[in-house]
Amino acid sequence: MSQAKVIVVGAGVAGLCCALELGESGYAVEVVERGRTLGDGCCSWMAGGMLAPWCERATTEPAVATRGAPSIDWWMQRFPGTVRRGSLVVAQARDAGELSRFAARTEHFEWIEAARLAELEPDLAGRFRRALFFAGEAHLDPRQALAALADALRRRGVPIRFGVSFSAAASRHDLVVDCRGFGARDALVDLRGVRGEMLVIRSREIDLARPVRMLHPRIPLYIVPRGEGVFMIGATMIESERRGGPTVRSAVDLLNAAYALHPAFGEAEILEINADVRPAFPDNLPAVRQDGRTLYANGLYRHGFLLAPALAREVVVRVSDLLPSLETIDADLRERRPA
Repeated sequence: MSQAKVIVVGAGVAGLCCALELGESGYAVEVVERGRTLGDGCCSWMAGGMLAPWCERATTEPAVATRGAPSIDWWMQRFPGTVRRGSLVVAQARDAGELSRFAARTEHFEWIEAARLAELEPDLAGRFRRALFFAGEAHLDPRQALAALADALRRRGVPIRFGVSFSAAASRHDLVVDCRGFGARDALVDLRGVRGEMLVIRSREIDLARPVRMLHPRIPLYIVPRGEGVFMIGATMIESERRGGPTVRSAVDLLNAAYALHPAFGEAEILEINADVRPAFPDNLPAVRQDGRTLYANGLYRHGFLLAPALAREVVVRVSDLLPSLETIDADLRERRPA
């Protein structure tokens, strides 16, 4: 049973997490990816990498926090670059009500005053009167994390074949785990696209040790440190399936919000401007669905790195439940074939 052959389609965060969990559970696994390299055409490549279940709890279903919280330890065990220094949520004085509303919708945080904020982030000293500190949260660099997962799979002998468009009809594997994300629209009719836009900048004038979210009625912002003065800025969630680069308006909004967080960002160097479409189901929660020998693991929405480990664990359970029934069906078919 444990030597059943499983092929995982897609080498984004969902596919690599599923493949690693399956490999660790004793299944023979192979990964195929139509992109030419790791991250090619993959929305995971543009992710923020925040492992922030309690910050997300303020604006999402409770399931995001309950499923996502264990993922912090999962990543810390498998990717040494995971940083657990918590998250900060701030708001300018005129938007103080936004901070109170955010706090009322979540938990596992502490209110901190300006002096404590200055201890945690000296470069934000004097800029905000109060903040919310989520000490248990973490963050990572998505691109480094994907590379670490790929290396872990190779060490386990799990091949990753790039430049391969997989056809389930041509597979000789026992089971297919489809993790194509938005590319699975051909099979998942209720899958929709939510466009996200991001900037990567470098500043030699400001340093942050942890992700900071700044609340704003119109343009909420998160900024995630990548190390060596590099930051990722994001926040946009646009109900659109259009691919291509960010709009000028979105880029200006993000830059203006970063400048409002700290004017030093006005002198930062822009390293990258990018966008992609994230897959989401109507309830904005991921799911595993079955169609014959194919399991579709999809719908991570904007919680890719936070919820991918939970999705992968669900896939392992579904595989272990499904394979015996498939083997029984195959045995019945063989018995019915004419000699």
